[in-house]
Amino acid sequence: MALQAAGRHSLVDTVVDTLRAQLTAGEWQVGSRIPTEHALAEQLQVGRNTVREAVRVLVHAGMLRSRQGEGTFVISTTDPGDVMRGVQRAGIRDVLELRIALEAEAARLAALRHQPADLERMRAALDAQAELADAAGQLHSDTLELYADHDIAFHKAVVEAAHNTALTATYDWFSSSVRESLVSYLDDRAMPEIVHGDHVAVLDAIAAGDPEAAQQAIRDVLEKPMRAVEALLATR
Repeated sequence: MALQAAGRHSLVDTVVDTLRAQLTAGEWQVGSRIPTEHALAEQLQVGRNTVREAVRVLVHAGMLRSRQGEGTFVISTTDPGDVMRGVQRAGIRDVLELRIALEAEAARLAALRHQPADLERMRAALDAQAELADAAGQLHSDTLELYADHDIAFHKAVVEAAHNTALTATYDWFSSSVRESLVSYLDDRAMPEIVHGDHVAVLDAIAAGDPEAAQQAIRDVLEKPMRAVEALLATR
């Protein structure tokens, strides 16, 4: 199977796409070793350096792992990039449902594991957020994105306070989609306002070390917009 491309960079990309397709198709199972550089170069009729660069890309993508002196092994047949693109295409309801699942558990764990520095980060984000609203609690259009940044900072601080590396990494990866949905939400006058006191209740429950109250408080924060979104979708 000879691969044709306009230049070296494009040829590497083509080999990456070919190997990724073989991985997702299950040609090599998780835990198995893929063919050697030499074998792949012959199969694809490209240079070994091109194969080496393509394999390096898939190692960084989390699909392959190289072991010195042993070869390169499959660790995932799912491309994280495809997963991320799927999340980015998700609607606001899907994002909110995933947020509830992640943040409810994060808040519960945060109540059990938080450190003083975690609470300080939460307070700082809420204080900065509160300063952007006027006396009536209203936001101006030119402050929506900054308000969203502070809101995300608060929620990320809650997740980080769970002190679960996997949970934090997942939320960090997901947070760009959260922010995009949040900005759209804030700009939609049909959506209920974000209530500062609801966020303070989350902080208070975590600070008090009450996992059930913390879990419920974060649900209260996120289920209000969820109900509004579901009501709007039901009218379409």
